[in-house]
Amino acid sequence: MEAVKISPKFQVVIPREVRERLRLSPGQRMQVVAYGNRIEMIPEQPIGGMRGFLQGIDTVVPREDDRL
Repeated sequence: MEAVKISPKFQVVIPREVRERLRLSPGQRMQVVAYGNRIEMIPEQPIGGMRGFLQGIDTVVPREDDRL
């Protein structure tokens, strides 16, 4: 874990190790979420990049006899 400093404009620099590990690029959008006393930044992924990630998932759902 690395510490970062908040600038007077409330900006932070993501450490190089983290940028490289997550393959972040300049201009990439991030979702920012506050959980209690912490902040999480989640890189947005293009929808096309998610194609096929559910391949092979079991879609059988047990249902009661009186339900369609």
